[in-house]
Amino acid sequence: MKNRIIPLLAFALVFVLLVGCGRESRSSKPQIIVSLYPLQDFAQKIGGNLVEVTNIVPPGTEPHDFDPSPQDMIKLNKADLFLYNGAGLEAWVNHAIPNIDQTHTLVVNTSAKIPLKKAKDLKEVDQVYDPHVWLNPYMAEQQAKVIYDSMIKIDPKHKKEFTENYQRLNKQFIDLQKSYESLLHTPSREFVTSHAAFQYLADQYHLKQVAISGLSPEDEPSPKAVKQLVDMLRKHKAKVVFFETLVNNKLADTVKNEIHAEAIVLNPLEGLSKQEIANKEDYFSVMKSNLINLKKALGGANG
Repeated sequence: MKNRIIPLLAFALVFVLLVGCGRESRSSKPQIIVSLYPLQDFAQKIGGNLVEVTNIVPPGTEPHDFDPSPQDMIKLNKADLFLYNGAGLEAWVNHAIPNIDQTHTLVVNTSAKIPLKKAKDLKEVDQVYDPHVWLNPYMAEQQAKVIYDSMIKIDPKHKKEFTENYQRLNKQFIDLQKSYESLLHTPSREFVTSHAAFQYLADQYHLKQVAISGLSPEDEPSPKAVKQLVDMLRKHKAKVVFFETLVNNKLADTVKNEIHAEAIVLNPLEGLSKQEIANKEDYFSVMKSNLINLKKALGGANG
């Protein structure tokens, strides 16, 4: 028993020392850690060069599957502000929060005041709510307001600069919301997607999301999965099926040849790929691309 306790005590001592040393040497700028790309984008736009924003989830990693390392926990304890999406997206957060020194790090659930909807067509038995609130431009705006208020709490001396930046960001939201209103007038009201992530967006614009349960576009599709896809698309007379990422060539060919439908991307914005980062994409550019693709599927005019 003693042999097992000593290494644990040693690890705890190293953890404390590392956290303490890190705090002494950290940048003079407020350190902000986020758990999701849209939060990173909003925080960076509000904070500008007055803050340092880090997404704890590496590019290309699913936020659902992320699990923080001891080094990540040290970063969280060194941060001035930790922003997470909430609504059950980050399963790891509930285990991490008790180990964060909240006398130093302000921990904020950015969806805490957003009315959540029960998840539909999702397999996770412990996931009660749909977490994808940021795909509704109005809810994303609410999350940005929470981030703005949180930034003022940790750095009140820069309230003027944060307010000016937030006002510019808010204009982007208003423009995006106006653009998305075109979805209220499209001939078709249903869209078919492999990822049941667009419920909040669909409800906002009186659309119906039809999710293909259990189909992963990265995998080689089984005959059963292909039949399921074809039957669903025929039932809903869909000419477009949306996938989270670029689809498997075999699956795309099946969609094209069997029902003469097109397979294109509808990005859930859980993170940016390395290519999207290189192309300097952001929340707004991706949402605008999503709008173009949605209007194509729903029979609406572009522009």
